[in-house]
Amino acid sequence: MGIRPFRTEDEEAVVSLWRRCNLVRPSNDPRVDIRRKLKVRPDLFLVGVLEGKVVASLMAGHEGHRGWINYPSVDPEHQGKGSGHAIVVEAEPRLRKSGGPKVNLQVRTSNTTTIEFYRHIGRSSDDVLRLGKRLAHDDAA
Repeated sequence: MGIRPFRTEDEEAVVSLWRRCNLVRPSNDPRVDIRRKLKVRPDLFLVGVLEGKVVASLMAGHEGHRGWINYPSVDPEHQGKGSGHAIVVEAEPRLRKSGGPKVNLQVRTSNTTTIEFYRHIGRSSDDVLRLGKRLAHDDAA
């Protein structure tokens, strides 16, 4: 699998991938999220391509203190073959180069398969409670 920055022609494939991975929620329009990401560090929006097809994606970012990983996804047909590990490993040095000493990601507690994947590749749970507030309401497509 080759890993490269997202290109605008990848949009349909990425949105479809996110849907197959059950990442799209009514409160987040995936196309709006893509447009937002392309305004801030688009070089940290990565896709994994195999035989010309997008099979993985990941949005990374840095807010000055921590790196963040969002929308990590691997096509269900390609899970368990190292694609998820490869795209995460590709993102982390890019985040480190941005000055972040740590990378965080959020996983829904109901997504036990993904939690186990991250534990398997050396990530651990921090003793924190995430609190949030929506500042914008999207209409998910």
